[in-house]
Amino acid sequence: MLDRPFSLAQLRIVLVGTSHPGNIGGVARAMKNMGLADLALVAPRCEVRTSEAISRASGADALVAAAPIHASLDDAVADATLVVGASARSRTLPWPMFTPRQLSDALADELTSREARVALVFGREDSGLTNDELQRCHRHVCIPANPDFSSLNLAAAVQVLAYECRQAWLQDSPPGVNKNPRIDKEPATFGLEWDSPLASHDDLERFFTHLERALIAVEFHDPAKPRQLMARLRRLYLRARPDQMEISILRGILTAMEKKAKNAR
Repeated sequence: MLDRPFSLAQLRIVLVGTSHPGNIGGVARAMKNMGLADLALVAPRCEVRTSEAISRASGADALVAAAPIHASLDDAVADATLVVGASARSRTLPWPMFTPRQLSDALADELTSREARVALVFGREDSGLTNDELQRCHRHVCIPANPDFSSLNLAAAVQVLAYECRQAWLQDSPPGVNKNPRIDKEPATFGLEWDSPLASHDDLERFFTHLERALIAVEFHDPAKPRQLMARLRRLYLRARPDQMEISILRGILTAMEKKAKNAR
């Protein structure tokens, strides 16, 4: 049983395609202000550990020095059980959306397991996250800024979400002994103690690859005419938040489908 609230160490800030080292330093400072220390970089478009990054970090340069650099978003969030992408744009395909406050309200339930991880993903300064990157996120978060001037500096956007996360952590950390420790299981999504950990991002990406392959094998999906099929299926399964056992069952079904299709041919 857990004898503690969730830990800020379970939160990861992921920066994708950052183009200015000063912004990386600014993000590191914003994180350290709020007690976050897990920073990951995906394919940065600039030198990372420069004097400007260290200067802007203003005492948080250790976070910049320790930040791993990943080639892809999948690598950076592989162990995350909830991936939240920051997006200011409306989508042609609607996706489950958080406000920053709704995100913070959800953290205590999301992080009941020691293995659980929440990754907050921020995109490029000039263009944000791509549609493909956003479709790798369970939820999107939008900061409700002034609609006439809604573009936030990258470090400022991270500061807003990091602040909300810290407030959730403080609320979940009463002084003294926690007399009502939570059970070390995944969130009771349907009012029940769940019997299997949530699937990680890596689990889900393997499932989506398998799903597309199986749908092609049974001639339900034509990659030349996708009609947003895989995007809609991603939205469905990410919204459902399947656990590890459910993913295993679904992949077993897909394997059986592939065998049937092969025998039929």
